[in-house]
Amino acid sequence: MNLQLIEVYIPDQHFESIHEKLQTYTHRSYWVSRESEERVLVRILVKKNEVEEILNYLEGVSNVVEGFETMLIPVQTYLSKDTIHEELKEDKEKKEGREEDKAHLLRASRHELMNAADKNSHITMNYSLLILLSAIVATVGIIKDSEAVVIGAMVIAPMIGPVIAIAFSAILGDYKRLGKSVLSSLYGIAIVLFISIAFGYFTDMGMENAQYLDRTKVTLIDIPLGVASGAAGALAFLSRLSGNLVGVMVAVALLPPSVAMGMSIGDGSMSAAYGAFLLVTVNIMSILLAAVSIFSISGIRPVRWEEVQKANVSRPLAIVFVTAIVLILAIVILEGKDII
Repeated sequence: MNLQLIEVYIPDQHFESIHEKLQTYTHRSYWVSRESEERVLVRILVKKNEVEEILNYLEGVSNVVEGFETMLIPVQTYLSKDTIHEELKEDKEKKEGREEDKAHLLRASRHELMNAADKNSHITMNYSLLILLSAIVATVGIIKDSEAVVIGAMVIAPMIGPVIAIAFSAILGDYKRLGKSVLSSLYGIAIVLFISIAFGYFTDMGMENAQYLDRTKVTLIDIPLGVASGAAGALAFLSRLSGNLVGVMVAVALLPPSVAMGMSIGDGSMSAAYGAFLLVTVNIMSILLAAVSIFSISGIRPVRWEEVQKANVSRPLAIVFVTAIVLILAIVILEGKDII
């Protein structure tokens, strides 16, 4: 059962109008209790796909009402007399076609996703250390020509968060969060490059094995890999599922080629560095193309007028821009093959 609890603290003088409006929304249970002489607490138990509509209304009220507070709490278990036959009832509704989907994709509320994107856009000590450690492990894995070690590095590399946050911020037109997400992504890649350049400069080991050479060449088939990784990452983000396995998919596209690029620069092999750079760029743009497309069709939209205007501009602009870059990169790859 996918339920969430909304707790709303309403100033007494505004309670009647807001209470009347809240009761019009579909809910499972509704409780009212007086917390003090100044405020009333309303608890609303709703299904997850009905949360966003209520939160959008409450967000609008919060802009004009002082002392108004809202909290969203996940519900792990809910038991009542009605839940005994709930599953049978839902199955029947699905068969009869009466279940309504308010978005093309099942997802968490916009407010939850914004909080997650904000968290992913920040540079933290944990993020820095995990990137540093994964870069060391991946570089050593490539030098030793060990696929198992490289996979281990991709498991711990937290590279999915900032990239997905870039796509999410672009769809909403949140340029401030977009800038932070881009900075976090570049920061992570910079750490990987620093480590791998150092290894490439001080040793020439691992420059002729398959793990390295495969990451210095780019083909058109790498575009579907990036698109699939980005789509999986976006869907995991929308559903607020564990991103560990999906994070490995994104790290496959970003970490090893970044390491190969750094090792090539450190060794002075500019031709190989260019191939690895092109592969990193193709993968990043393919991931972003899939992510912005998934977010666009998921029904994520802001509420405030000025945010709606920015989103209406940034959404198609982001898709067109990333698509154009991917097409340009595809042409560069084809031209490079013709030259060779």
